[in-house]
Amino acid sequence: MLEDIESGILQLPDFQREWKWDDQRIRELIATVTLDYPLGVVMTLETGGKTPFRPRTLTGADAGRNVAPDLLLLDGQQRLTSLFQALHLGRPVRTVDERNRELERWYYVDIRKAVGSSTDRDEAIVSVPRERVLRSNFARTVDLDLSSRELECRARHFPLSIVFDGDKVTAWQRNFVYMDDANWDLWARFEQRILNHIRSFQIPMIKLAASTTKDAVCSVFERVNTGGVPLNVFELLTATYAGDNEYEQAHGDYYRLPDVWLDIKKGLAASYPVFGRAEQGAEDGLSSSDFLQAVTLVNTWERKQAKLTSAVSCKRRDLLNLPLDDFIRIAPRVATALEWVGEFLGEQLIVRQNDLPYRTQLVPMAAVRAILGERADEPAIRNLITRWYWCGVLGEMYGGATESRFTRDVEQLVAGAAEGSRVVPDTIMEAAFLADRLDSLTTRNSAAYKGIYALLVKQGAVDWYHSEGPLTAGALLQHAVDIRQVFPKQWLARHAAGDNRGNSIVNKTPLSYRASKSLVGAPSAYLRVLARENGTRPEWFDDVVATHVMDPVTLHNDDFDSFYADRSGRLVELVNDAMGKRTVFRDESDR
Repeated sequence: MLEDIESGILQLPDFQREWKWDDQRIRELIATVTLDYPLGVVMTLETGGKTPFRPRTLTGADAGRNVAPDLLLLDGQQRLTSLFQALHLGRPVRTVDERNRELERWYYVDIRKAVGSSTDRDEAIVSVPRERVLRSNFARTVDLDLSSRELECRARHFPLSIVFDGDKVTAWQRNFVYMDDANWDLWARFEQRILNHIRSFQIPMIKLAASTTKDAVCSVFERVNTGGVPLNVFELLTATYAGDNEYEQAHGDYYRLPDVWLDIKKGLAASYPVFGRAEQGAEDGLSSSDFLQAVTLVNTWERKQAKLTSAVSCKRRDLLNLPLDDFIRIAPRVATALEWVGEFLGEQLIVRQNDLPYRTQLVPMAAVRAILGERADEPAIRNLITRWYWCGVLGEMYGGATESRFTRDVEQLVAGAAEGSRVVPDTIMEAAFLADRLDSLTTRNSAAYKGIYALLVKQGAVDWYHSEGPLTAGALLQHAVDIRQVFPKQWLARHAAGDNRGNSIVNKTPLSYRASKSLVGAPSAYLRVLARENGTRPEWFDDVVATHVMDPVTLHNDDFDSFYADRSGRLVELVNDAMGKRTVFRDESDR
């Protein structure tokens, strides 16, 4: 197996992560092999001479780079790479310590400890630095010097890097046994109990046939991957596209999906912070999988119109079967559509990633815009999309399994955009907001919480310190606007101890960091302070306070109960306007 790794017969599909085992795990692995204990099954995919994914050699197997592999390693990379580097490569292993500091290590077995009790085997496996000298006391004391064969033999430490080189093993043995007659017996036991175990060690292998589908490969990899890092579809598709020979022949290079996605994400993030950071491998904000799903929704919608498929879908198998030509054709349209989505969110005053209610809802919205094109800006269609968006957010429709909702929303929104159409998306029909939901909206974990926060900004809230006008997208970022408690925690602790309503969105409103510094004590007191700091007459300042959908009188009276009841009703109306439907009350008398 190690020879197949070196020659390139056994390689990795390019979706595999890099080898990453540390020094301790390598030593423990070698100890397992020397004891002839089971190492676990490895899994490979036969290629039949044609790899469905771009292959790459295991770390260190540089000689096999230009070889077409017969097998692709799906499970076992960490174990086999560690054994290949430590036992077969013939140069120090580049690894890390427990603090993730880079190391270069040679691996040895202490002969005397190894032939003793098997319980001491872990201690018998020793790693030393590149120069083969172990030091302590800030490098002033030499604890073990293995820098020559003679010193290795004297210390009775056998270099594992030569274990498969018969000539070198024989030469080392000759030095060892002639050094001391007692070493003859020691060597015999060492060879029988250690070297023979390594040389004859068996690794069970499962071979998947070359006909195995990509979807099945992805599924199998997720289930057997002992590294504990799940494979995502983007990585698998990256390897698939990179292995597209027609594209490589036509363009002189393979298709680099991560680079294409990074360029798109950079363009989006530069103009719309709501999409998150744009760095290689960063998946915060809009993710690579979100983008693939949007492209696949457009692709399957077009195929359904051409009667080439029966359903619009974006399940994993659909993403894995997305042809490279179709991706290249549709991806720019989806990227443009996402710019439109960024502008739409900005109009809703949702400009930061942390304030985005649902990332997943952007997927069908981008697909719909890519399909409709500029028609999405026609007033009637724009109103339909806006109502659908707020119903999804405030009805909390995108919190669970979303793939089926993606497809329904895309088809129904596109159908609803047709002239004279009476199609209403299920998300609008099914969405409902319970009035008492306000009591339990206490953190950003809820999409409705973020949604009401955005609606308060959108409807014209003016900051209580920077009161030059209604909050804008720029002001949200410039003044560090966030959700602040109207009746402060300290006041509630003294006057309404144990009342959980204080954490509700009802008792919160968007204010700048500077304004929040003055929210101390009773509302009646801090409002006077803010009016003075603002330079506004108190009676005029009440108009500023009222832009936050609340009655200033309840604050001047420090009446939390009246404030909460009044503002709850006002927020319900705000929700009703956004959803285009009435709020549901559990008790009709609460209306």
